[in-house]
Amino acid sequence: MINRHMDEIITRRQPIALPPEATVQQACQEMRNHRIGAVLVTDAGGRLLGIFTGRDAICRMLAEGRDPKKTRLREVMTENPECMPPDRRAIEALRLMRDGGFRHVPVVEGDRLVGIVSRGDFCGTEYSRLEEENELWERL
Repeated sequence: MINRHMDEIITRRQPIALPPEATVQQACQEMRNHRIGAVLVTDAGGRLLGIFTGRDAICRMLAEGRDPKKTRLREVMTENPECMPPDRRAIEALRLMRDGGFRHVPVVEGDRLVGIVSRGDFCGTEYSRLEEENELWERL
């Protein structure tokens, strides 16, 4: 389990992607309807432009008093998010999320969006390994 590749973890359903012109309200409705914490923002060709998360909704929308019916994703999304190719190991995704302080990583192959992983997609052994690594680094 510890050596799983990203392509074994990627959610087999199509990731939810919206255009940058979509409203924040639309994005939040999709997140609620699909019970997910993020939507990907893509151009007409399917190229990843950004990600919009629940954290963005709180910090960039609610905290700033913006109207979700009028605010477009392009205005509040996280542009050029950290991504990973599907041939990477699961532990690498967990390290990236831990070090970057985020919970979702888009998975891309070249310019093609393959999927998205979140912290909840990983099993206990992968978290245990990450904790062991952290303890080792603290001792050094």
